[in-house]
Amino acid sequence: MSRFTAACVQLRTGPDIDRNIDMASELIREAAARGAQFVATPEMTHLIEPGAKALLAKIVPQEEDRGVKAFGALAEKLGIWLEIGSLAVRAGPDKAANRSFVFRPDGSIAATYDKVHLFDVDLAGGESYRESQSFRAGERAVLVELPWARLGLTICYDVRFAYLYRALAQAGAELITVPAAFTQVTGEAHWHILLRARAIETGSYILAPAQGGTHHNGRKTFGHSLIVGPWGEILAEAGKDPCVILAELDPIRAAEARANIPSLKHDRKILL
Repeated sequence: MSRFTAACVQLRTGPDIDRNIDMASELIREAAARGAQFVATPEMTHLIEPGAKALLAKIVPQEEDRGVKAFGALAEKLGIWLEIGSLAVRAGPDKAANRSFVFRPDGSIAATYDKVHLFDVDLAGGESYRESQSFRAGERAVLVELPWARLGLTICYDVRFAYLYRALAQAGAELITVPAAFTQVTGEAHWHILLRARAIETGSYILAPAQGGTHHNGRKTFGHSLIVGPWGEILAEAGKDPCVILAELDPIRAAEARANIPSLKHDRKILL
């Protein structure tokens, strides 16, 4: 295990896939130019379409997706590990998968992860989200061996389910990513608290690249991409606009945090 530089790319994705790929690619190149060896982008990197019909009309299976091809080629060109927080790819005639992709520096796919927990909620103020209308839930947790650390993959709403993060950490993850498109309402209330809690509970680094600002359909996302240390301290934070944030990560600090608070070893079965 050794130190490395990680970056979060913050975006404001719209309905034009090609334009979104270009904008994300520009910021990924900026992150690499600033020394990032591992770069992560937000949930729904290349398309935000709130309606199921409009979404399904634009997406294709993973094998045909031009974002998968473009980002793999970019990882190879830049010689970096690249996590595209998620892309919407077709997973059947009437469903998509909300899928993370981790690309190696040679452009190949090291791992994929489909979002397990789908965001079906009614918020105060009239906002309503039914992710299950468009997306099929994933069924497995995923770990990736990076050159510097073990990486656990999650997406957005997953952050509210602490058992997933605990399972990833107990399986060896020192770094967990949370690419997201948090709403303005829930972000203001819970974003920082949840991410810092997941870091503290697991003794892991948390990288949370986010969507931020007002999107084409009027939807507002919270932004504030975060990099959080294993002790719960904020190492880097964005504002609302598209940008890049970076931090140096040292996996030894995760081991130290877990040695100081060894709660990952203290699970007990509780009877109700």
